[in-house]
This record gives sequence, C-alpha cells and structure tokens, in this order.
Amino acid sequence: MNASNDRAELRADHEAHARTVEEVIRQRLSAALGGWRGSLEAALPTVAFVIGWTVTKDLRTSIGAAAGIIVILALIRLGQRQSLQYVASAAFATALAAFFASRSGRAEDAFLPGIVTNAAYAVGSLVSVVTRWPLVGFLVGAGDPLAKEDPLRWRRDPSLVAVCGRLTLVMTAMFTLRVAVMYPLYLSGNVAALGTAKVLLGWPLWIGALGIMGAMLVAGSTPHTAPEADPAAD
Repeated sequence: MNASNDRAELRADHEAHARTVEEVIRQRLSAALGGWRGSLEAALPTVAFVIGWTVTKDLRTSIGAAAGIIVILALIRLGQRQSLQYVASAAFATALAAFFASRSGRAEDAFLPGIVTNAAYAVGSLVSVVTRWPLVGFLVGAGDPLAKEDPLRWRRDPSLVAVCGRLTLVMTAMFTLRVAVMYPLYLSGNVAALGTAKVLLGWPLWIGALGIMGAMLVAGSTPHTAPEADPAAD
C-alpha cells in the first residue's frame, strides 16, 4: 500500500472518532479550500483594470493593464515552479470581461459576466439546498480521505447533508449580496465603484462568509446518523 493510501486511511480513522457532524465538516473543509494567494491573483487584474480606466479612460489601455498583471503573476508562479491554476482562472475571467467590454465599447460591461455568474450561483446554490444536494456538500466530499473510492459518500449521511444545506444558504446570501450591490452600479455605469465593489465583495466577503460558517460549525453539535442506503446498490 502506498503512502497516499496510508494517509487517507489515517485521516478516515481520525474522522471516525469525530463526535459531531460539524467536526467532520471542519476537518474536510480545511483540506478542500485553497489559500489567500489564489484570491489575490483573481483580484489584482480587476484592480489594474480600474486604475487604468480611472487614469486614461481608455478601454484598451485598461484591458492591457489587467493582462500585464496576469503575465507578471504567471511568471512569478513559473519562477517558483508552482501551478498556474489560479492564474489561469484569472486569465479566463479577464479575457471574458475584455470580450464583453470590447464588443460594446463600455467599460462597465467588463463586470457583466461576474454579475451574471453570481446570479447563477445564487439560484443554483438555493436549488441545491431545496433538492438536498447542497453545494457545500461537494466541498466536504472533496475533503473526504476516501473520496476516490466513493465520491458521493457524504450524500448518504442525512445529518451531514442537513448541516451542509444550512452552510450553503450562507453562500447563497453571499452571491445574492454581490448581485444586489453590483447590478445597480452596472446600470449606473459607475466603473470605479464597480471595481471597488468587486474587490471588496470578493476575498473579504468570502472571508466573512467563512467566518459565519465557521461560527455555525463551532456552535453546532449535530449527532451522526446512520447512512442511508446507496441507491446504486438496489
């Protein structure tokens, strides 16, 4: 048996001794969530775009400033021999924003894809709770040491699904707040305010949401319940 399997079994054994559902979720989320650097890499191109627009009022210059930041971030990652995953995500988002803005000639349209995406996430996360496939459950499942063998094992624990549903509602509120703040700014064409809102409602709001979710997990003490039967086994 290789070392990775040994570590997975040790983590699974540690989880087996967890007294509450919340304790298991805390352990798994800490393993599944990324750090601050990826969020910073996602925010910096937006900051560069807004500064470029504020100074020059030229769309191409603003897009070029954002693209330049992405190149610098990519070179830093390559120099450190690290993954370009988060830089690539930022590059894709920037390219999509640049496409919308260039096509219409309006700088505020660079923020439209993000607004639409957050609206879709708000609806999708709410639907996931109603259908008992909560979005947070997939994050918890990703942190499961036995996920490779049974990626949907979390779904058969009714208590875990219920707690993940409540946590997902926090994310629904986060996505909804972003749309509620940014859509009126988009309609008014306030590019500087849009840029500021996007940065503040990005990493800082995500940290706030995680803080609320963490407080819920610390305060909760949901007992484990017997897993439901696997439908695939019927």
